[in-house]
Amino acid sequence: MYPKIALASASPRRRELLTQLGVEFELVTSDIDETPYAAEQPADYVQRLALAKAKAGLARLAQDIPTLGSDTIVVVQQQILGKPIDFADFQRMMTLLSGQMHQVMTAVALVDSKRSLSTLVQTEVYFRAISPTEMLSYWQSGEPQDKAGGYGIQGLAARFVERINGSYTGVVGLPLCQTECLLQQWQEQA
Repeated sequence: MYPKIALASASPRRRELLTQLGVEFELVTSDIDETPYAAEQPADYVQRLALAKAKAGLARLAQDIPTLGSDTIVVVQQQILGKPIDFADFQRMMTLLSGQMHQVMTAVALVDSKRSLSTLVQTEVYFRAISPTEMLSYWQSGEPQDKAGGYGIQGLAARFVERINGSYTGVVGLPLCQTECLLQQWQEQA
């Protein structure tokens, strides 16, 4: 259905999601500097990173094939929450998210040497109030350590989510509907 692509991501969640689309892909690494620019808006930041990851992945390939890069961020009160560096940082994040609505933004970029396409998906996630005991228990599970915003909606943190407005798979890390539309658009423009 789709041509073979490269996935510039180390995320097992993105690999699983892309597999659901029936896309044949190879993995490629894409180390980039993820430091936000001064006064960079969250939407601009996540789109820049997705494109940079795709381009970095493409540069590592021996052949020019479409390369998909993606990035996901958690945003509360215009503040980007990255991966927690320790329990105190995680606790700060969970306190900000507890009982509040926040946004999860996932950008997806598809590039080769001649063109690029990208999309941005924003989802509102509503958390119930989370007690300090629940925060500690969740941290001790090991799940939050490598997740943007300190949680994975597809895992144990699902119990904190009252509702979402938008793309569930976008919150997991790769919005399937929008990614498939991007792949279709890519083929139509070939």
